[in-house]
Amino acid sequence: MDSTIVYAFDIFGTAIFAITGAVKGVRNRLDFLGVIVFAITVGCGGGMVRDTILGIFPIAVFNDNAYILVCILMGILIFILSPKTVGRWAIIQYLDAIGLGVFTAIGCVKAMALGLGPVGVIASGVFGAVGGGVLRDVFCHEIPMVFTSDFYASASILGGFLFILLVKLGASGDVLMFSTAIFTMGIRMLGYHFKWKLPVARMVGEEKRGR
Repeated sequence: MDSTIVYAFDIFGTAIFAITGAVKGVRNRLDFLGVIVFAITVGCGGGMVRDTILGIFPIAVFNDNAYILVCILMGILIFILSPKTVGRWAIIQYLDAIGLGVFTAIGCVKAMALGLGPVGVIASGVFGAVGGGVLRDVFCHEIPMVFTSDFYASASILGGFLFILLVKLGASGDVLMFSTAIFTMGIRMLGYHFKWKLPVARMVGEEKRGR
């Protein structure tokens, strides 16, 4: 697999997630620094978690200034353009889906390069895709979205399964990466559009009150 393409894909995904993080910061009425911090947290958080779990040191974010610089740039742009952009939730959902697909694919590719098995490959994709969002929600004192609503982490898991299937079928590196990203993005958007949700845990008596 062409390392240049993987790197470009990783930077692209970082920029997309940085935008969603910056928007979250604006929605929470943070100041300029707060918006930048949220952009960096979401843009780089997932990759940092993934690389740490995989034992890749130094992690990419600290080894290449491009990741942080891209996040800062996206944060500044969103801060400046927020009066005209923030509030269009559907656009952010699309961007978030793109980032989810890209980071799922990158995580799977990195794990495969290290020789991990199917479970490790899928877990790497999921941690890379949702790690930044989990950190963002924790900073906002919220239960992470991946545990409460939307077909989010589930889309990443399914993308990981597709990656494994394509590996078994002998697909080439670029096909693996782009197919996984597009599939995960598509599943996420379908889940958003049709409001797919996993069953929610209930306690004694809740079934009766819901009738």
